[in-house]
Amino acid sequence: MKKRISTLLALVAASLAVVVSAHAGMTANERLSIAYAGYVPCANGGAGELLTGTIDAHNLASETVNGNHAAWQFLFERHGELVGQITGDTYRLNGVDHGAYTQSLDSDHSTLTYVNRYRLVGPGSGNDLIVRESAHITLDAGENVVVQRDDFTVDCT
Repeated sequence: MKKRISTLLALVAASLAVVVSAHAGMTANERLSIAYAGYVPCANGGAGELLTGTIDAHNLASETVNGNHAAWQFLFERHGELVGQITGDTYRLNGVDHGAYTQSLDSDHSTLTYVNRYRLVGPGSGNDLIVRESAHITLDAGENVVVQRDDFTVDCT
């Protein structure tokens, strides 16, 4: 969990440099294809297997600085077909990540909320994978964590 929170904070820190310098606008609106290979424990009737394929993604990010308030948000949608390297079964992927970061420029109080949902749907029963993650962090002016919540589940159905 700490690694995921650290990763989220690093993402926000990298993005903040862009956010503070802008007034308002779209920072990214792109479509891309990503080669993927990953082990899925639900595949192959629950025995697990490596899935490979291409994931098509749409990345949309925007930022706004209004008075003493900075905000950044993103939406990352993905879909595609992956193939099991043992069974040759085809799995369909659908998912979306979205998040928002806000900061008060007066007090340096900031919040980050991140939601990730995706589903791999395979043939038959018991081969589907559902991933759900919701995270929220609130930092005070000294960058001390005031609130931290990270709910993460992976289910085979």
